[in-house]
Amino acid sequence: MTGKPANKTRVEPTTIFKTLSDPTRRALFERLSREGEITVHALTFPSGVSQPAVSKHLNSLKLAGLVRDRRDGRETYYRVIPEGLTPLFDWLKFYATFRHTRFDQLEDLGATAP
Repeated sequence: MTGKPANKTRVEPTTIFKTLSDPTRRALFERLSREGEITVHALTFPSGVSQPAVSKHLNSLKLAGLVRDRRDGRETYYRVIPEGLTPLFDWLKFYATFRHTRFDQLEDLGATAP
């Protein structure tokens, strides 16, 4: 594993939704978001999940472009990449605009009704 981003291309929102739909991955992501850079060992200890399982979950988060890793001696540190959520925010922004447009059209229709 390297400290380089896992993806050079844009990740689809579906990938982010699927990755964060797993409660263990979501908990790891939320902890990294709150606490900043943490070692795999530190993430494993209180979680009640084995180190290999935590590493697999972290790799899924990395492949989705949500976290980045960094080696320092024997330890691997992980941290959140805030920009990794951009495709999700863009998707939500599109539907927020869509929703407002549809409600405006519905209000216009109601205003013209007898």
